[in-house]
Amino acid sequence: MSSLKDRIDLLENDLKADPPRISVYHDLPFALLRYDPSDEWELRREACLLATRLEKAGRRTHFVQMSDLLWKAVEDSEGIQAVVELERDRGYVAAQEQLTTYLSDSDWQPLADLLATRFQELDPRTDLVFLVRAAAMAPGIYHMSKLLDEMKSRTKVTTILFYPGSIEGTTGLRFMDLKDRDAPGNYRVKIYG
Repeated sequence: MSSLKDRIDLLENDLKADPPRISVYHDLPFALLRYDPSDEWELRREACLLATRLEKAGRRTHFVQMSDLLWKAVEDSEGIQAVVELERDRGYVAAQEQLTTYLSDSDWQPLADLLATRFQELDPRTDLVFLVRAAAMAPGIYHMSKLLDEMKSRTKVTTILFYPGSIEGTTGLRFMDLKDRDAPGNYRVKIYG
Protein backbone atom coordinates (compact mmCIF):
# COMPACT_ATOMS: atom_id res chain seq x y z
CA MET A 1 0.00 0.00 0.00
CA SER A 2 1.40 3.41 -0.94
CA SER A 3 1.65 6.34 1.45
CA LEU A 4 -0.92 9.12 1.53
CA LYS A 5 1.62 11.46 -0.06
CA ASP A 6 2.29 8.97 -2.89
CA ARG A 7 -1.45 8.60 -3.58
CA ILE A 8 -1.91 12.37 -3.64
CA ASP A 9 1.04 12.76 -6.03
CA LEU A 10 -0.50 10.18 -8.38
CA LEU A 11 -3.90 11.89 -8.12
CA GLU A 12 -2.31 15.28 -8.82
CA ASN A 13 -0.64 14.00 -11.98
CA ASP A 14 -3.92 12.53 -13.19
CA LEU A 15 -5.83 15.74 -12.42
CA LYS A 16 -3.30 17.89 -14.26
CA ALA A 17 -3.65 15.79 -17.41
CA ASP A 18 -5.85 17.19 -20.18
CA PRO A 19 -8.40 15.71 -19.94
CA PRO A 20 -8.04 14.49 -16.36
CA ARG A 21 -7.27 10.75 -16.14
CA ILE A 22 -9.32 9.98 -13.03
CA SER A 23 -12.55 8.79 -14.57
CA VAL A 24 -13.42 5.28 -15.66
CA TYR A 25 -16.83 6.35 -17.07
CA HIS A 26 -17.60 9.60 -18.92
CA ASP A 27 -20.92 9.97 -17.10
CA LEU A 28 -19.36 9.47 -13.65
CA PRO A 29 -16.33 11.80 -13.44
CA PHE A 30 -15.49 10.70 -9.91
CA ALA A 31 -12.54 9.09 -8.18
CA LEU A 32 -11.85 8.11 -4.58
CA LEU A 33 -8.75 8.97 -2.63
CA ARG A 34 -8.70 6.55 0.29
CA TYR A 35 -6.96 7.49 3.50
CA ASP A 36 -6.73 6.02 6.97
CA PRO A 37 -9.28 7.68 9.29
CA SER A 38 -6.46 8.42 11.74
CA ASP A 39 -4.83 10.58 9.03
CA GLU A 40 -7.77 13.02 8.86
CA TRP A 41 -5.76 16.10 9.87
CA GLU A 42 -2.88 15.24 7.54
CA LEU A 43 -5.36 14.62 4.73
CA ARG A 44 -6.99 18.02 5.24
CA ARG A 45 -3.61 19.74 5.10
CA GLU A 46 -2.50 17.78 2.03
CA ALA A 47 -5.82 18.41 0.24
CA CYS A 48 -5.40 22.18 0.75
CA LEU A 49 -1.85 22.03 -0.57
CA LEU A 50 -3.03 19.96 -3.55
CA ALA A 51 -5.76 22.51 -4.29
CA THR A 52 -3.18 25.30 -4.29
CA ARG A 53 -0.92 23.43 -6.73
CA LEU A 54 -3.87 22.63 -8.99
CA GLU A 55 -4.99 26.27 -8.99
CA LYS A 56 -1.48 27.30 -10.07
CA ALA A 57 -1.96 24.85 -12.96
CA GLY A 58 -5.22 26.59 -13.96
CA ARG A 59 -7.83 24.46 -12.20
CA ARG A 60 -10.29 25.96 -9.70
CA THR A 61 -10.81 23.66 -6.75
CA HIS A 62 -13.97 23.74 -4.66
CA PHE A 63 -14.21 21.97 -1.30
CA VAL A 64 -17.64 20.56 -0.49
CA GLN A 65 -17.99 19.28 3.05
CA MET A 66 -20.25 16.29 3.34
CA SER A 67 -20.96 17.36 6.92
CA ASP A 68 -22.39 20.66 5.65
CA LEU A 69 -24.70 18.79 3.27
CA LEU A 70 -25.84 16.54 6.12
CA TRP A 71 -26.69 19.51 8.36
CA LYS A 72 -28.41 21.31 5.49
CA ALA A 73 -30.59 18.24 4.90
CA VAL A 74 -31.47 18.08 8.60
CA GLU A 75 -32.32 21.79 8.84
CA ASP A 76 -34.30 21.81 5.59
CA SER A 77 -36.24 18.73 6.67
CA GLU A 78 -37.52 18.73 10.25
CA GLY A 79 -34.60 20.36 12.04
CA ILE A 80 -32.16 19.02 14.59
CA GLN A 81 -34.65 19.17 17.46
CA ALA A 82 -36.83 16.55 15.77
CA VAL A 83 -33.81 14.24 15.48
CA VAL A 84 -32.86 14.83 19.12
CA GLU A 85 -36.38 14.02 20.27
CA LEU A 86 -36.50 10.91 18.10
CA GLU A 87 -33.23 9.68 19.56
CA ARG A 88 -34.40 10.38 23.09
CA ASP A 89 -37.71 8.56 22.50
CA ARG A 90 -36.64 5.66 20.28
CA GLY A 91 -32.83 5.48 20.43
CA TYR A 92 -29.82 6.12 18.27
CA VAL A 93 -30.65 3.60 15.54
CA ALA A 94 -34.05 5.21 14.89
CA ALA A 95 -32.44 8.66 14.72
CA GLN A 96 -29.78 7.42 12.31
CA GLU A 97 -32.46 5.80 10.13
CA GLN A 98 -34.32 9.13 10.05
CA LEU A 99 -31.16 10.90 8.88
CA THR A 100 -30.80 8.27 6.15
CA THR A 101 -34.38 8.99 5.12
CA TYR A 102 -33.70 12.73 4.93
CA LEU A 103 -30.73 12.07 2.63
CA SER A 104 -32.41 9.40 0.49
CA ASP A 105 -36.12 10.09 0.14
CA SER A 106 -37.29 12.52 -2.56
CA ASP A 107 -39.85 13.93 -0.11
CA TRP A 108 -36.95 15.30 1.96
CA GLN A 109 -33.45 16.44 0.92
CA PRO A 110 -31.69 13.74 -1.11
CA LEU A 111 -27.93 14.03 -0.81
CA ALA A 112 -27.40 13.59 -4.56
CA ASP A 113 -29.77 16.51 -5.23
CA LEU A 114 -27.95 18.73 -2.73
CA LEU A 115 -24.64 17.86 -4.32
CA ALA A 116 -25.89 18.30 -7.89
CA THR A 117 -27.16 21.77 -6.93
CA ARG A 118 -23.64 22.68 -5.78
CA PHE A 119 -22.30 21.67 -9.20
CA GLN A 120 -24.71 23.77 -11.29
CA GLU A 121 -22.55 26.88 -11.51
CA LEU A 122 -19.28 25.02 -12.08
CA ASP A 123 -17.44 24.69 -15.38
CA PRO A 124 -16.28 21.11 -16.06
CA ARG A 125 -13.38 22.44 -18.15
CA THR A 126 -11.76 24.33 -15.27
CA ASP A 127 -13.44 23.37 -11.98
CA LEU A 128 -12.73 20.44 -9.67
CA VAL A 129 -14.65 19.40 -6.58
CA PHE A 130 -13.10 17.83 -3.50
CA LEU A 131 -15.71 16.07 -1.37
CA VAL A 132 -14.35 16.08 2.17
CA ARG A 133 -15.56 15.31 5.70
CA ALA A 134 -17.31 12.11 4.57
CA ALA A 135 -16.81 10.70 8.08
CA ALA A 136 -19.89 12.73 9.05
CA MET A 137 -21.93 9.95 7.43
CA ALA A 138 -20.63 7.31 9.88
CA PRO A 139 -21.39 4.88 11.18
CA GLY A 140 -24.32 4.14 8.86
CA ILE A 141 -26.10 7.37 7.97
CA TYR A 142 -25.35 7.23 4.25
CA HIS A 143 -23.20 4.96 2.11
CA MET A 144 -20.74 6.63 -0.24
CA SER A 145 -21.27 3.94 -2.88
CA LYS A 146 -24.94 4.94 -2.99
CA LEU A 147 -23.99 8.58 -3.56
CA LEU A 148 -21.73 7.66 -6.45
CA ASP A 149 -24.49 5.54 -8.00
CA GLU A 150 -26.95 8.41 -7.67
CA MET A 151 -24.54 10.96 -9.17
CA LYS A 152 -24.14 9.03 -12.41
CA SER A 153 -24.99 11.33 -15.36
CA ARG A 154 -25.72 14.28 -13.04
CA THR A 155 -22.48 16.21 -13.54
CA LYS A 156 -19.47 16.50 -15.79
CA VAL A 157 -17.35 18.20 -13.12
CA THR A 158 -14.31 16.18 -12.07
CA THR A 159 -14.89 15.19 -8.45
CA ILE A 160 -12.68 13.51 -5.88
CA LEU A 161 -14.26 11.88 -2.84
CA PHE A 162 -11.78 11.78 0.02
CA TYR A 163 -12.73 8.47 1.58
CA PRO A 164 -11.78 7.65 5.18
CA GLY A 165 -11.40 3.91 5.50
CA SER A 166 -9.31 0.83 4.93
CA ILE A 167 -8.75 -1.14 1.77
CA GLU A 168 -8.90 -4.88 1.33
CA GLY A 169 -7.35 -6.30 -1.80
CA THR A 170 -7.34 -3.76 -4.62
CA THR A 171 -10.89 -2.40 -4.47
CA GLY A 172 -12.55 -3.51 -1.23
CA LEU A 173 -13.23 -0.44 0.91
CA ARG A 174 -14.34 -0.47 4.55
CA PHE A 175 -15.80 2.93 5.50
CA MET A 176 -14.13 4.41 8.59
CA ASP A 177 -12.43 1.01 9.03
CA LEU A 178 -15.55 -0.13 10.92
CA LYS A 179 -15.03 -3.83 11.55
CA ASP A 180 -18.76 -4.68 11.39
CA ARG A 181 -19.05 -3.22 7.86
CA ASP A 182 -18.58 -5.16 4.65
CA ALA A 183 -15.78 -4.05 2.34
CA PRO A 184 -17.61 -3.77 -1.00
CA GLY A 185 -15.45 -3.61 -4.07
CA ASN A 186 -17.90 -2.28 -6.64
CA TYR A 187 -17.45 1.48 -6.57
CA ARG A 188 -17.08 1.74 -10.39
CA VAL A 189 -14.64 4.60 -9.99
CA LYS A 190 -10.86 4.81 -9.88
CA ILE A 191 -9.54 4.33 -6.36
CA TYR A 192 -6.32 5.92 -5.22
CA GLY A 193 -5.93 3.49 -2.40
